[in-house]
Amino acid sequence: MAPCGRKRDGRTDKAKSRRDGAEGVDEERPRDVLERLGVRPSRSRGQHFLTDGRVASRAIRHAALRPTDVVLEIGPGLGVLTRLLVRRARRVLAIESDRRFAAYLREAVPEAEVMHGDALKVDWPAFDVMVSNLPYQISSPLTFRLLAASFDRAVLMYQWEFARRMVAAPGTPDYSRLSVGVYVRAACTILERVPRNAFHPQPKVDSALVRLEPRPSPFAIADPTAFDAVVAALFEHRRKTVENGLRLAWRALAESPEALEARLEHLPFRGRRVEELRPEDIEQVARATVRAKT
Repeated sequence: MAPCGRKRDGRTDKAKSRRDGAEGVDEERPRDVLERLGVRPSRSRGQHFLTDGRVASRAIRHAALRPTDVVLEIGPGLGVLTRLLVRRARRVLAIESDRRFAAYLREAVPEAEVMHGDALKVDWPAFDVMVSNLPYQISSPLTFRLLAASFDRAVLMYQWEFARRMVAAPGTPDYSRLSVGVYVRAACTILERVPRNAFHPQPKVDSALVRLEPRPSPFAIADPTAFDAVVAALFEHRRKTVENGLRLAWRALAESPEALEARLEHLPFRGRRVEELRPEDIEQVARATVRAKT
């Protein structure tokens, strides 16, 4: 491994001591850092900072980082993960939406390259691995953006209930658009449940470490855009039968209600609900529905 420090021979002894301190934990307690910065954690931004260094260390181990890896971290906050990442990766790129934390991290972890911005809006640099304690309120859009990107693997912190939806099977209460979207794009594994007392301020629910590894869909998808549209339409009306759910979303699926109606008579699974269908079954519905647009 070529340590990032070799590219920064001028870094101060103070910065080095911060990096080489307790595993994953800054010398200052998170509460003390927040007080010094004059920051009150924002619930609207989902700011629940990981403070348990043991959890951070396990996340890094789960990521199986190589010395050649470029790592992207979303929402580094106080840098508990960042401090560990810079020891193991060739480059660490971090996107932080709060200007105060971005400035703090540039001084506290100079080996990392910190960008201030909204991770849902800014361009992402090329990376191999994502390791992040994600802000809860952007978990879904950020996950779908990640799954559309090119990467090797990701280890991410989610709310426990969200993680369960990611791996939910058909016929279960947690089965959702998210379950299907993840299944057709990546292998997804819940690695461990993380207690809420590992964060400050303490959230109301537990969290989970999840690993994502992109892979081709387990089945052929004729038109990915149409498949995603049908998935979205059916889960938006998940209590309706398949045919009624499609009727309610006809504008996204057909040139006219009549064009869609012409296909419904022979639509597979028309009388069932989407929560009963496997992703493979939804693809059959999508293929039949797409013909309503042609």
